[in-house]
Formats: sequence, C-alpha cells, structure tokens
Amino acid sequence: MAYTAADIKALRESTGAGMLDCKKALEESDGDLAAAQEFLRVKGLKGVTKREGRTASNGLVVAHVDGGVGTLVEVNCETDFVAKSDRFVELAQKVLDQAVAVGATDAASLLASDLDGQTVQQVLDEANANLGEKIEVRRVARVEGETVVSYLHRTSPDLPPQIGAVVAASGERASEVGRDVAMHAAAMSPTVLSRDEVSEEVVANERRLAEETAREEGRPEQAMPKIIEGRVNGYFKENVLLEQAFAKESKKTVGGYAKEAGVEITGFARFRVGAGA
Repeated sequence: MAYTAADIKALRESTGAGMLDCKKALEESDGDLAAAQEFLRVKGLKGVTKREGRTASNGLVVAHVDGGVGTLVEVNCETDFVAKSDRFVELAQKVLDQAVAVGATDAASLLASDLDGQTVQQVLDEANANLGEKIEVRRVARVEGETVVSYLHRTSPDLPPQIGAVVAASGERASEVGRDVAMHAAAMSPTVLSRDEVSEEVVANERRLAEETAREEGRPEQAMPKIIEGRVNGYFKENVLLEQAFAKESKKTVGGYAKEAGVEITGFARFRVGAGA
C-alpha cells in the first residue's frame, strides 16, 4: 500500500514525530496510518533510555494563578521545533493543571502524582516516545500570598513563553505593583526575595572573593573593610529582588517602589528555560 504526502502530514500532526521518522513508519507499515502510529510509539519507547543522557535545553514556562496561589512549571524538550508544537504546548498545560490540582511544590512530587491512572512521569515517557525527544519537568514552584500575579515573557515571537515569574504581594495596589515587579523579575533575574534568604556561606564566600580581589588590585589595607562591604552590598543589589534597581525607575529599588505604593512583596518565583534560576 502506497502512502502520500498527505499521509506524512497527517502522521506528523497526530504524533509530532519528524518527517523522516514518519516516512520510515509508513514504509514499515505499508501505508497504514494506525500501524505507523504504533510503529512510532514502539520505536520511541525503545529510545527513551537512550535519550536520558541528552540535554533538554528548550521548552516553555507555564503559570497558573488562582486567588492567593500561583504555580509555575518549567517543561523541557530538546529543540525549539518541538517546543512550539501544539502537542508539546498541550502536554505542558496538562502538567500544569496537574501541578495545580495536587498542590505540587517541587518536580519530584509532581512526577510521582497520579494522572488518569498513570504517574506524570509515565505520561512524559509516552510523550518522549511520540515526540522523539527527551521531555522533562525541570522545576515547579508554588507561591502563596494575599494577592498573586504572574507574568510570562516570549524571548522569540514564534516560541512559547520561556521566562515566567509569579509574585505575591499585599496591599491595596497589590495587583498593579505585583505585575510590575513580576515583569521586573522576569527581566532582571533575582535569585532571592530579601538578603535574609542569602546563606551565611554565600555571604562569607563573597567577602572572601571581595578581599582577594581588592588585594590583587593593590588596594590599601586601611580601605579594605569599606571596599569589602561595598562589594558584598553590590552582590545583594544584583541578586536580591527587593534591593535591585527597579527596571521602570532605576533611581528606586524594587522594595522602595513597592513601599511608596503601600505594597509589601512577600514572595516570588522566576524560571527561565534551561537556566539554573
């Protein structure tokens, strides 16, 4: 039984597999679409273990906010071709819905949860087989507060959002200010809300590096304490959300902007696809 270009297109749309794989499947199944789908599934499942070592550096970030709870999930794949496919986007939404339903706070608990008689990990393994790429949930965050807002950013117009932030805030203007802060966080990549969240080990290491750098530069001994303190404060200004220069008004810190508006920022999470934070 022969197959046509329309058959290849239909198989690609139904499975998300690549063109060459679809041609091979149709050849092996003598043009039978159902058999070709089964061939691709079997072939894909056989390749799941082989793909475990691959790097899934593409994908998307999805977010859900319901009242005072925000959920952020990063779902990864290998190529931008799959990242923008309808099947992958639908899968990511399904995973997000499950994260919201079970109140997941991390990837491990989400992957182990039951979704229609399968674990989420098993659902991902099937997607791995069908799409022919490594598919994984890298990170999950749950943020709670009086008011929670989200912001998703597309780094390219033809790709789904690859940066996402959720921010919890309290106060009369929490929604407006929280949205501004979420957009800021997406752009400026803070790692913690306040300096209290920076571990003593990190601060000690920053002090050590600041001192070593100052000595390499030949700075005078009497100036060392001030120089070290200034560079450690510089670290805080770069990484602490509330101490960063606000993107919209750089003369103000994020914390200062929120305080002027009568708003307190109480929590946040930010993901960028493929990044560590």
